[in-house]
Amino acid sequence: MSDGMSDGALSALQTGGVIAYPTEGVWGLGCDPRNEAAVLRLLALKQREVAKGLILIAASEAQLAPYVDMAALDDVQRAAVRASWPGPNTWIVPASATAPGWITGAHDGIAVRVTAHPVVRALCDGFGGALVSTSANIASEPSPCTRAALDPRILDGVDAVADGETSGRLQPSTIRDARSGLSLR
Repeated sequence: MSDGMSDGALSALQTGGVIAYPTEGVWGLGCDPRNEAAVLRLLALKQREVAKGLILIAASEAQLAPYVDMAALDDVQRAAVRASWPGPNTWIVPASATAPGWITGAHDGIAVRVTAHPVVRALCDGFGGALVSTSANIASEPSPCTRAALDPRILDGVDAVADGETSGRLQPSTIRDARSGLSLR
C-alpha cells in the first residue's frame, strides 16, 4: 500500500476488524460503518454509548453518499460544507433514510468529513468507502496525538494499527452543524 499504510489495516477493515489509524489531529479508531458487529465492538472498546453517534470519514463526498442526505441542505449550506473539504472539518448533515442507527445514534443527523490526510485517504480508497472515525481513547480520557500515546487497552483491542503520523493539528477536527452553522467543537 502507498502512503505508508500497512496492508494489515486494510485487510482488517475488509474482514470486519477494528483498526487504529492517524488522522489530522489525533489517532482514531475505525471500522466498516455498515458492519454492526464491528461498530459495536469498537464502541465497547472505547466504552462509548451507541446513542452518541459516530463520525464517518472519507476520501470523497461520493463515499459518504449512502449515509447522508445532502439534498436536505440548501445551496448555501451545501456550499459551505463542500468549500471546507478536503480538510479537518467535520459537519453534521441530515442522515439518509438508510444510515444505520448504530452510526447516527439518537440523532437525525450524521457527522461526516472528507479528509486530506494521505493515510486515511488511502485506507478509504483501498476499502472502497467511508470509515468510522472516533478518537482512539477510552471515553473521557485524553485523545492520543501520537502512536506512542495509544492506551495499551486500545492496542490490545484492535486488529491492526495503520502506519503513519497525524497531520500535526493540536486538536481533533472542528465539528459544525451544517443546518445552523453553529460550531460544536
